[in-house]
Amino acid sequence: MERSLLQRIEAFLKESAMPPSVFGRYAVRDPRLVSDLRGGREPGRDVICRAEHFMNKWRADRRAGTVVPGGDRRTRAMRALRKGARA
Repeated sequence: MERSLLQRIEAFLKESAMPPSVFGRYAVRDPRLVSDLRGGREPGRDVICRAEHFMNKWRADRRAGTVVPGGDRRTRAMRALRKGARA
């Protein structure tokens, strides 16, 4: 049985440690995508294709070693603070 888009996204979020709003913003320019899908939204073919493309490209970039740190501004700010504290 094929997994739904939401199930594939949930697995990707766990794999990438990416916040749901960041995924939605990067993948389809909709930060509420994941919360809407969890609430029962039925995605169209365009949204499904764009989300799948984003996940596939992210995985390919990770294998190539070119994934840049994601996350929202708070995540990047905390990462910078921790990095500065170690220096």
